[in-house]
Amino acid sequence: MKAIAVQPGAGVPDVVERPVPEPAPGEALVRIHRVGVDGTDYEVIEGSHGGAPEGDDRLVLGHEAVGVVDDPNDTGLEAGQYVVPTVRRPPPGTETNEYFERGEPDMAPEGAYVERGIVGAHGFMAEYITSPAEFLVPVPADLAPWGFLVEPLSITEKALEHARASRSAFDWQPNAALVLGTGSLGLLTVAMVAAADDFDRVYCLGRKDRPHPVIDIIERLGATYIDSRETPVDEIPTAYEPMDLVYEATGYAKHAFESIDALAPNGVAALLGVPGDWTFEVDGGHLHRELVLHNKAVVGTVNSNRSHFEAAIDTLSDLPDWVLEGIVTGIYGLESVDQAFPHATAHAATADDESAGTPDDDTTIKTAVEFTAI
Repeated sequence: MKAIAVQPGAGVPDVVERPVPEPAPGEALVRIHRVGVDGTDYEVIEGSHGGAPEGDDRLVLGHEAVGVVDDPNDTGLEAGQYVVPTVRRPPPGTETNEYFERGEPDMAPEGAYVERGIVGAHGFMAEYITSPAEFLVPVPADLAPWGFLVEPLSITEKALEHARASRSAFDWQPNAALVLGTGSLGLLTVAMVAAADDFDRVYCLGRKDRPHPVIDIIERLGATYIDSRETPVDEIPTAYEPMDLVYEATGYAKHAFESIDALAPNGVAALLGVPGDWTFEVDGGHLHRELVLHNKAVVGTVNSNRSHFEAAIDTLSDLPDWVLEGIVTGIYGLESVDQAFPHATAHAATADDESAGTPDDDTTIKTAVEFTAI
């Protein structure tokens, strides 16, 4: 079978031949339909994040996938059933641990998991994969073309869950939300938050020049676009309004601290970006006072679990087709893999680059590789 693999740090993924995997007891054989490409894939490609399985110099990419069960192998799944695989697995040589037993692999510390397509385990960018049934989440057939968006949506489902949980000790009544980042995750989050019952006003910050399809999507969703070159994050309360929720998806380290000033009293900032090392000065005393005197909170969140995938499937079913069609700017077959990775040789984001390595005038938002048609 064909798969897309990379030698981490090599800069360019390749189509390789690998044997079709044999499902072990408790595993199903899944024929992959589509796999999304995101910023983590670029980080793996450039060697700044993740790594190949032990003893292997290459990693099969892909952690945002949708496929169809080809061989249920007595797992209780059905042949022809569409599924989305979750990402984390117990470390090699370990069947489970307390985090997986609780259904909370997303809360496991480093060393207590591997992540398929990211670190320590081959991913889903292949014609076939095997997986234990417990890590395969059924998705309705009519959502299968967009099923590769379930994983990124699940990341936001978890982030919003944890943000709300941090405010659950009192009667939190949020109105305004700010999303930092105009990549596919940021845009999907704008769509989710704009449809949520607890936010009346949504803002999204980026670095795009008008006219731009990203800005069109933001404004068509009823959100307000903010250009960070004109209004920095910490000046947003004065220029617009203080925010009850700040969702950070840029990996720009200064945003973590600027978000505290952007928050309204009782607000919460959810941090999802993973910056590189970067030393800069902050007024620690000011930030400490803001958190204490105004009951603000900052939560960090990574990965997601099965419950978040299930919630993401419900969210995906409610999103308008025009949103999905606008965000997904290209589906490419194996003969056009290079087009699915337009920034593979030019990503190289630096820790102090707010644009996160993506050209400001680029109109590519989200791409995916298609292995088999539905």
